[in-house]
Amino acid sequence: MTTRHLLSTALCATLALPAVAQDVLELDEIIVSGSLTPVEAGRTGATVEKLDADALTAAARPVSERLGSLPGVSFTRNGGTGASTNLYIRGLGAQYVGVRINGIDVADPSKTQSQYDFGGLLSFGISSVEVLKGSQSALYGSEAIAGLIDIRTDEAVRPGYTSTAAFEAGSYGTYAGGISTVMESDSGKLSFTLSHLSTDGFSSRASDDEDDGFEQTFLTFGLEQDVSDGLTLGLSGLYRTSETDYDLSDTDPEGETSRDETGLRAFARVTGGAMHHEFSASLFETERSYPGGYTEDYSGRRRNLAYLGTAELSDISSLSVGLDYTEEEFEIDGWDADDRSWSVSGEWLYAAAPTVDLSVALRYDDHSDFGSHVSGRLAAAWRAAPDWTIRAVAGTGFRAPSLFERYSDYGDPGLEEETSRSFELGAERRFGSDSFAKATAFYTEIEDRIDFDTASTACVGGPGCYAQVDGTTVSRGIELSGRYGVGPALALRGNYTYTDAKTEGQRAERVPRHDLVLGLDTLLSDRLTGTVEVQHVADVIPSSYAPADHKVGDYTLVNAGFTYALTAATDLTLRLENLGDEDYETADGYNTPGRSAYVGVRASF
Repeated sequence: MTTRHLLSTALCATLALPAVAQDVLELDEIIVSGSLTPVEAGRTGATVEKLDADALTAAARPVSERLGSLPGVSFTRNGGTGASTNLYIRGLGAQYVGVRINGIDVADPSKTQSQYDFGGLLSFGISSVEVLKGSQSALYGSEAIAGLIDIRTDEAVRPGYTSTAAFEAGSYGTYAGGISTVMESDSGKLSFTLSHLSTDGFSSRASDDEDDGFEQTFLTFGLEQDVSDGLTLGLSGLYRTSETDYDLSDTDPEGETSRDETGLRAFARVTGGAMHHEFSASLFETERSYPGGYTEDYSGRRRNLAYLGTAELSDISSLSVGLDYTEEEFEIDGWDADDRSWSVSGEWLYAAAPTVDLSVALRYDDHSDFGSHVSGRLAAAWRAAPDWTIRAVAGTGFRAPSLFERYSDYGDPGLEEETSRSFELGAERRFGSDSFAKATAFYTEIEDRIDFDTASTACVGGPGCYAQVDGTTVSRGIELSGRYGVGPALALRGNYTYTDAKTEGQRAERVPRHDLVLGLDTLLSDRLTGTVEVQHVADVIPSSYAPADHKVGDYTLVNAGFTYALTAATDLTLRLENLGDEDYETADGYNTPGRSAYVGVRASF
């Protein structure tokens, strides 16, 4: 995937855009993740939710909480900030969600199922998040059955030089601060973010009352430079180190885990004439330690080489072709395994009419252990009227079994990939520049799902192994969302998601059937703004291992926030979370935050 850059934006604004369409369509918001090259939001058939920097300013707030208020997105967390956090898209868990930070694939290869843990990822320093929904293996390969989350920390809020410093303190002995800088010119860009959080926390397990703290430092950087008229070189990286208290067992609350993540990505972008090329190399490493645990040390590594070339075939069409080579390896308590895969992909973007845009994508993956797989996606966007957009997508996907699922004591080397099909149909109506109503119906089915089977004897550590389970997993539902600007000082917003996720009639655990969010944003004075949000979750079933006194079920959260402009460049902030002091659980047997408050200061210069 290309990084967002001035040249990429210019390319997508002209590529596959017929002259007649330019007369009736103004330049729209750019979506990076919906295709192999950036596309205007009104011209992509994919369903993409986007959060910008203004929605991600709180220094101490986990990103998962903000994502959990989007349509079709939910999460479970085993305690407070820093605890293990799984994100769900349309009822499908974290193993089906690809995650990129500044173009780096950050899924942990040493996890039981390769996935990203959102537990310690905070909002500060993030410039944008895109949530791409539906089976996207035709663009992103394995793990993208439910969709992809694309996170950027290197985008400029405004042209030129921008720095932001923030500090926030509040409940549970929480202190967080950071500084973020982006400098952008016509010939290059430099970005840097550094943040730190420390919290005493609260007991993760509901069965005891000892506080479980968390401390983390997170750094990202990026550099792009035009070294000639047709050549841009870039380097980006991330580093995260953290320590988390956790309970080793019901009788021993003295556990502590540490985590280190390192990512690097280098690229060269070559432009000229009708062809655009990008060559990239990336590395991601993770280490986790659980002293005293059943398994104490985990480490994973991913190396990736990629090429993406885009050709402007005509005024109304373009073709992108990608090549990808990936090596993954893991080590658990001194035992290791690895695999390799390569792929070739392509996407044709075609403006079939001034109001119709098509995307046809195809990808071939070849894996060192279980062979090949072909994924496809067809997406269409039809601007039926100046303020109406109809979207339709059909796609297939797959998830390769993780290294742990194949080679651990509980794994089976004979496991095959999971496969999926997804369909969605949506309509969006715009009312001016800041109001809209949107509805999307979705359907995804998964075959050959891999899960832990207590009766299986196919592994060394059996009975009890990872195995292909019988039946088809189906997740279907509808997403409704909207925003209405009542006037210059008041806006109402909301969304509702109905999700019916089952495997052979058995409902998916920890997935809300009903998820409703209502919000109000208001300008209280020329200096004071406020927001109130209510979220009601209903009809959730716990896991089969839930304790008898679990609190997984219906709950309602009321949150509020206020910002006071002390000067033109300095804001004072107040966040109030769970005002009703709701006692609930998203993961059975694990506590969630009660009523809490956080005050902060944020300055831009």
